Amino acid sequence: MLSLVVPAFNEEQALPLLHERLTAVMAGLGEDYEIVVVDDGSRDGTRDVLARLAGADSHLRYLVLSRNFGHQLALTAGLDHARGDAVISLDADLQHPPELIPELVRRWREGHEIVYTQRTDTAGAGWFKRLSSRWFYALINRASAVHVPENAADFRLLDRRVVDDLRRFPERARFLRGMIAWLGYRQAVVPFEAPVRAAGEAKYNVRKMLLFAIDAITSFSSLPLRLASAMGFFFSLVGVVYVMVVVYWYFYAQVVPGWSTTVCLILIVGGLQLTCLGVMGEYLARIYEEVKGRPLYLVREMAGFGAEDRGDE
Repeated sequence: MLSLVVPAFNEEQALPLLHERLTAVMAGLGEDYEIVVVDDGSRDGTRDVLARLAGADSHLRYLVLSRNFGHQLALTAGLDHARGDAVISLDADLQHPPELIPELVRRWREGHEIVYTQRTDTAGAGWFKRLSSRWFYALINRASAVHVPENAADFRLLDRRVVDDLRRFPERARFLRGMIAWLGYRQAVVPFEAPVRAAGEAKYNVRKMLLFAIDAITSFSSLPLRLASAMGFFFSLVGVVYVMVVVYWYFYAQVVPGWSTTVCLILIVGGLQLTCLGVMGEYLARIYEEVKGRPLYLVREMAGFGAEDRGDE
């Protein structure tokens, strides 16, 4: 059986279109399947649309989370509750074309445990999104020992063994693309061009993208801490050199240092200290969130799941 996992947040307009295309694709594929939709605390009519679709289609099951936990945790909830021998995740906005599913399944049947998709282009994406995406992947791959494929999407197929291994990861700051790359296994890539959204609005603004990037980097690299140490060492050397210059001025040049020099040094060193404290604070905050041991997500409502299928939350 194949499981199709779809995280959704305020997607009442896109879900009927997605369901129609998924049903057509799976009918042509001829495989037993289930569709697991995770309502990530939507504030529109997403839950009502899911209830209507589930009433007409026994293949569709859904979870409603108690609040908005974010895309990565909603996707985690879907993976936890999927029962298939292979699990395919895709977004609800139809930027992940369901028509690629047969190709993902074909590569899986060839022996690949992970089949991920890679965007060659995204329709309607502006220059800032393209540039920031390129910078992000360049940074994460230089900072981490794990190679994350550039422009890899959360549209992927995972073998049941991979899903079971992934469920052993307890961390809250989840960067699934990096976690899956860390797992290894035999991987294949399927390139695609991402179309524009079928309906609704994009959920990732600049702030969310920045927070996502910070989570990704701090989850897979200690390089920022090492850079903070290196900067501290460098400015310590600069300070020693400057003291020697001041001593020379005092005995030979007879130049009275101005206040501007002092102010500049205070600003530079003070800014460096605050930057280093901020970097350490980011890692400390991650530790603080992890040691509390709270559930990754909470489910408010479930439909189509038996007691044995409730999974771990």
